[in-house]
Amino acid sequence: MPTRLNSALPFDQQAKFSAICTRDQISDHKLQFGQPVHETHPHLLKAGEITPGISALEYAQRRSKLASRLPRNAVAIIAASDIKYRSGAVFYEFHQDSNFFYLTGFNEPEAVAVIGRTADENDHTFHLYLRPKDPKAEQWEGARSGLQAAGDIFNADETGDINQISALLSPIVSSASEIYTDVPVNRSAASTFARFFSSAPTKAEGFAKTLGSSKIQPLKPVINEVRAIKSDAEISNMRKAGQSSGRAYTEAMRRSWALENDMASFLEYQFKVQGCETSAYVPVIAGGKNALSIHYCRNDDRLIDDQMVLVDAGGQYGNYITDITRTFPISSAFTIPQRDLYNAILSIQRTCISLCRANATLSLDKLHEIAEQKLADNLKSLGFDMSGTALSTLFPHHLGHYIGLDVHDTPGYSRKVPLRAGQCVTIEP
Repeated sequence: MPTRLNSALPFDQQAKFSAICTRDQISDHKLQFGQPVHETHPHLLKAGEITPGISALEYAQRRSKLASRLPRNAVAIIAASDIKYRSGAVFYEFHQDSNFFYLTGFNEPEAVAVIGRTADENDHTFHLYLRPKDPKAEQWEGARSGLQAAGDIFNADETGDINQISALLSPIVSSASEIYTDVPVNRSAASTFARFFSSAPTKAEGFAKTLGSSKIQPLKPVINEVRAIKSDAEISNMRKAGQSSGRAYTEAMRRSWALENDMASFLEYQFKVQGCETSAYVPVIAGGKNALSIHYCRNDDRLIDDQMVLVDAGGQYGNYITDITRTFPISSAFTIPQRDLYNAILSIQRTCISLCRANATLSLDKLHEIAEQKLADNLKSLGFDMSGTALSTLFPHHLGHYIGLDVHDTPGYSRKVPLRAGQCVTIEP
């Protein structure tokens, strides 16, 4: 029986948000997209959702919020991530650019979103340029969503072939009052190593030629303000990731381990078994002195009884992450010194978590100062010599950071501003 795709936006919101075009009757076996949609993956997505837990309406509201922060007739240009190759035709797992994903929900490479504020301050435009359907390419790479889906599924007002991006962008750029983008327009941001060994023109240079304008403004400060406060749906996704990851940790703590790599493999498996899509980042499984390296991720050493193991890992759900760090005894029982030190750190963590509320009017930097003072006091009471640079030696990292679609979310967003309701942070003394 043929299936008629349903509008991803509620009926009463369709006109307001330039929603779904009328669809032709499409047979079930022809429903092929580059990512799950409700019609093909009802076990993953509810009706009206573009990605797990996030509706088409919420994506439209995000674009509207961004546009409202732009000057009139200005546009924001956001590029999707590109495929990265390990060697030859062997590619790394694709991970979408977080700002692009936040605004579109589109999870394919080689795409560009253009969001513009119109003269009407209550309206905005959304253009999505992407790869067209290509049966030959899709035989190797899997389905692409194609141009029609840009409007039908992702609610773009206009779409076009990404291979014609220069011609598509030129009239938009020339008529815009200002252009907000973080797409690099040269290779100066690349490492010295990368610049030295690269002589071929890059896609960024092609973009710079298309812009050819002094009207460019950084997008990051604007999009960070929009992303900083999480919606109820975002928090729900992060809670799911956290609960699933917590259960995985509990399962790992119940077992005996001889190798760091064994525990790492088990946790990555458990994240998926418990409901996450994948790991949020490369896990740290650091036994004994390996825990002194903050981002130790070789995970190739033995785990020795009577030592502690530090685990920094987490799962991802709907592209939203969790970041959990826990330290526990490899032999399942604390020695007395280990217990005393553990309790000293735990008390600091609990105190700082209790202060993570809007009415406390504290910033992450201020919470860090509180953690430093309490750490110095607690360690001194245990007999540590806390003179000189001892505190910075023992506590070289920051107490916490923002989390969301990224492990270190909204990069560049100040840790000096007081925390607000809806922000999500880690507390890791």
